[in-house]
Amino acid sequence: MDVRELGETLYAPFRFGRFASVGAVGAVCDNAVLLTLTTIGVLPELAKFAGIETAIAVMFVLNERWTFSDAGRAGLVPTLRRLATSNVVRIGGITVQLVVFSLVYRRLHVDVSAFGIDLWLLVASGAGIGLGMFVNYVTESLITWRIHRR
Repeated sequence: MDVRELGETLYAPFRFGRFASVGAVGAVCDNAVLLTLTTIGVLPELAKFAGIETAIAVMFVLNERWTFSDAGRAGLVPTLRRLATSNVVRIGGITVQLVVFSLVYRRLHVDVSAFGIDLWLLVASGAGIGLGMFVNYVTESLITWRIHRR
């Protein structure tokens, strides 16, 4: 193992911690959109998709500036390429989130509400986010920011 590989190995837990922190911000954005849209009558799966897309945009910016700030080439074109790649790469995580969300919300539904808000939406959303996060971390690390190709 050379010095670069050793540094990456030691930095990996911190990078995952940053990725998870950014994911927490994304989850707040995702769930805020989900609750807002379902409150006005949007189908839960469509509201969840809109929340996911909002979170992806926010998380890309935060990951670009913080989590993976030392990875990837600088400049507008490489950044735009990473943004496009990130959206394509996240299709797996989006799919996992939507499937898990729908299964938990529709098949395992429990009536839990407060102040007229269906809180089971948040339980289902959290389940999807949790599983989708691992898919996204692996694919973003390896494909979008190419941390293994320095």
